[in-house]
Amino acid sequence: MGEVNHFRRFMGIWLIASAIATPLVVVLLGPILPPGNGSTQASGQVQDNTVLIGMATPVFLLVFVFLIYAMINFRARADNVLEGPAVRGDSRVQTAWIVITTIMVLSLAVYGTVELVGDGAGAGQGPNPASVPGGAKLPVQVIAQEWEFTYRYPTYGGVETPHLVIPVDTTIEFHVTSLDVIHSFWAYQLGVKADANPQVDNIAFVKPTKVEAFSIRCAELCGIWHGYMFDTGHVVTASAFKSWIKQQEVTFAPATKDLPPYATTYEPQPSIRGS
Repeated sequence: MGEVNHFRRFMGIWLIASAIATPLVVVLLGPILPPGNGSTQASGQVQDNTVLIGMATPVFLLVFVFLIYAMINFRARADNVLEGPAVRGDSRVQTAWIVITTIMVLSLAVYGTVELVGDGAGAGQGPNPASVPGGAKLPVQVIAQEWEFTYRYPTYGGVETPHLVIPVDTTIEFHVTSLDVIHSFWAYQLGVKADANPQVDNIAFVKPTKVEAFSIRCAELCGIWHGYMFDTGHVVTASAFKSWIKQQEVTFAPATKDLPPYATTYEPQPSIRGS
């Protein structure tokens, strides 16, 4: 009986495990990955996460299966106290590992870049976005301060409201800024996360695809009440949004006339904390 070819046996086990597990992970786990499908950008992130976990599954199995295989086949026997032969490495294995992992990383970099350019990815891109979705856009300014968000609609007389409401199937152009310290605007179900920095206009794009409520939180430690800096936004139909924004214009008209003119950033007013 010839000596067992452990390499072939191990590779066979790994290939079978990968062929079974990878499709299962992609088909069963992929659709439930965060952040969901509340917007074009969120759906893109789910797809990206599915691609990543699909590519990571064979790599994980390679390590996991090897560890189990080694523990079963190469464990020290009770009747053998001698050390095994010295392992000097295998240039073929090392070269293959470097080449394969390099190809994987570069392919993911190319894929991620293409996806970013395609829909803006929902992340803040600063005042001069590198990728801008096509079509008409509704600008909405997100103003962060300790410890709340307010939202200004420049195309509707510059009205500023305490809650975020946006129309479905419309590309929203968020202009995120801060009046005091560094915050972060995180609309989870929409797949949007953009830093809110003082004197910075951080632009992020999103196109909501279904009517729903979504959670809004500050994702940057901004002071003692950081944990309470949250809100619930709403994606509504186009007609419902028109009715809502008209009501806001009327309700906040007395405050709107005293607001500073709309600008992408605002100079914070001097104040005495605790007074």
